[in-house]
Amino acid sequence: MTQKTGALNGIRILDLSRVLAGPWATQTLGDLGAEVIKVERPGVGDDTRSWGPPFHQGRDGTPIDSAYYMVANRNKSSICVDFSTPDGRALLYDLISKCDVLVENFKTGHLARYGLDYESAIALNPALVYCSITGFGQTGPLKDRPGYDYLIQAMSGLMSVTGETDGPPTKVGLAISDLVAGLYASNAIIAALYSARETGKGQHIDISLLDCQMAVMTNQAANTLLTGKNAIRMGSRHPSLAPYQVFQASDAPVVIAVANDDQFARLCDAIGLQGIHNDARFATNAARIENRNALEALIVPLIKARPIVCWIEALAAVGVSCGPLNTMAEALKEPQVLARDMIDTFSRDDLAGPVSVMASPLCLSKTPVQAHKAPPKLGEDTDQVLKSVIGLTEIEIARLRKHGII
Repeated sequence: MTQKTGALNGIRILDLSRVLAGPWATQTLGDLGAEVIKVERPGVGDDTRSWGPPFHQGRDGTPIDSAYYMVANRNKSSICVDFSTPDGRALLYDLISKCDVLVENFKTGHLARYGLDYESAIALNPALVYCSITGFGQTGPLKDRPGYDYLIQAMSGLMSVTGETDGPPTKVGLAISDLVAGLYASNAIIAALYSARETGKGQHIDISLLDCQMAVMTNQAANTLLTGKNAIRMGSRHPSLAPYQVFQASDAPVVIAVANDDQFARLCDAIGLQGIHNDARFATNAARIENRNALEALIVPLIKARPIVCWIEALAAVGVSCGPLNTMAEALKEPQVLARDMIDTFSRDDLAGPVSVMASPLCLSKTPVQAHKAPPKLGEDTDQVLKSVIGLTEIEIARLRKHGII
């Protein structure tokens, strides 16, 4: 029987992160059922609230929160605390003692000046899992430098292998280094929580954007480690497989991905190149890589002769991977995307219309993820959290608000 709560029900997370890598990690944990308390600067909030246009519009037509902010902050409570003040720090100290996890992505050493570093936090709560996400990690010659996704894409070699062969290095079209780091962080946090439950002791998790991006360079890095040769930009082509790229049908680009010799034989039969798979130039994947240009010269005119729908149907019938090169708008309308409920839509009482973001892709049969709370308004949960979690009274909350601490 499906449970009514998520897999991480009962876990409380203090989220001191902002922008993307940290919020992506904590949103994943919130989707899995954890209670996430997002701490923001009074009057300002997470930087991404202002990263637009586009912005969601308030009921009076004024812009409020950006689309960018909305993508990484569902299933969270937002509280405003100025922890540069003694009273603000005291609030966080109380919250730390009542949380299972703390996530932060300040520059290395920054939180020590407020007594919010790992050593200080673990003294307050020995079972605390403390996750730091930085550009370059807690050690090494660059540990004190800020690291943004664009810089990490460049330094990791990712941009050097992205783009057309005769074009310049190209940035991936989204903040992939931040997103990857957030996913690694959420995995590490769950593992550390398991350990803490077994031992009663927390630990420090050190996540570096550069480390994570280097890790996912995978085959490109492995090829260079093996051969000593730099990976190169190949456009839509694959460095280790052929044919595995975009071709132009008569009416639209189409992606064809062949992963083994048997698939190649079936492709040849389906597109009118019967017997070519026995040609020594193309009989193995290694041979096809060596003779890539000759192979493309045979395939390109055949694919261009018919519309994309013909190729999608013909290749699907023989088990060869094939599909459209969608725009973002087309991808959002894909029947498979819609069938898998990959769009979450929320209402928020201060907005003129609904908020739509991509849903969690995690499918758990017994403890399914839930999108139960819209990305919060700035500070909308401050009073409730301070009352229910650390037991402040209305009078104490009013005093803190009067002095601009919350």
